[in-house]
Amino acid sequence: MPTFTDASGLVVTYYCWPADHPVGVVQIVHGVGEHALRHSNLAQDLNAAGYTVYADDHLGHGQTGLAQHHGDRSKIGQLGAGGMRAAVRDVYQLSGIIRSAHPDLPLVLLGHSWGSFMAQMIVNEHADDYDAIVLSGTAYRMPGYLDGGDLNRKHRKLGTTGAEWLSRDPAVAEEFVSDPLTTSTPLAKLFGVRESARLFGRPARDLPPDLPILMLVGSDDTVGGERSALRLLRAYAERSGLRDLHLIVYDGARHEVFHETNREEVIEDLVEWLADRVPAPIIPPSNEDSDLN
Repeated sequence: MPTFTDASGLVVTYYCWPADHPVGVVQIVHGVGEHALRHSNLAQDLNAAGYTVYADDHLGHGQTGLAQHHGDRSKIGQLGAGGMRAAVRDVYQLSGIIRSAHPDLPLVLLGHSWGSFMAQMIVNEHADDYDAIVLSGTAYRMPGYLDGGDLNRKHRKLGTTGAEWLSRDPAVAEEFVSDPLTTSTPLAKLFGVRESARLFGRPARDLPPDLPILMLVGSDDTVGGERSALRLLRAYAERSGLRDLHLIVYDGARHEVFHETNREEVIEDLVEWLADRVPAPIIPPSNEDSDLN
């Protein structure tokens, strides 16, 4: 597994799923209490559509967290001394690594849940570095629109894992709780009050107007859902001046739309949207092709 060393000296593990003839690169930014490999099926679907995919295990999470916490799995999800700012900085550092490795390919930032909040923060500062943004399981990052409490309260009668809020597919909850590198500890307890508060914020003013943003949410998502995503969309339009905004709400779906019972529909929508907005690179003809003309 490739790694990089961040500004504080911590070693961050990341993954790459290469496409044979990529038309672009998608960087997946995972959610809280999970890790990048939970999105390997999404990466493979994107590979099939012609996109090379990268994703890191954020601070405190996955293999990065294991190394950071010296193998203590009870600390999985805890960010450490650098906190939220360091986690966001590391995601952006990986973007730089990707741009260096693929300078001629468009780069899409795809953030899920907490990853979508970090993506929003990165876009506020570095929007020009990306060709498109995808936010799944996302929310408007203000009190009253972002729920970090008991996310399973609406679904607790549907199962015994405590993770039923993730998907209508019972296997998703069962796999989540049996995964040694995941945790169901509530965000505020996992990060602490001060670091959790850093999640709050609004889209920046006057972002590049042509930056396309796609939001994918379930109507039964307790983190944000339709009401919160609509408020975020309005903020990007009115406050940031973005013109290419698209929200898809999947009726009955819960938080992890890429792990939902209608995931094929979600993947199809994603790939179609990307194809319309991410320009394929122009490949110059080879000498052999020129000789044929």
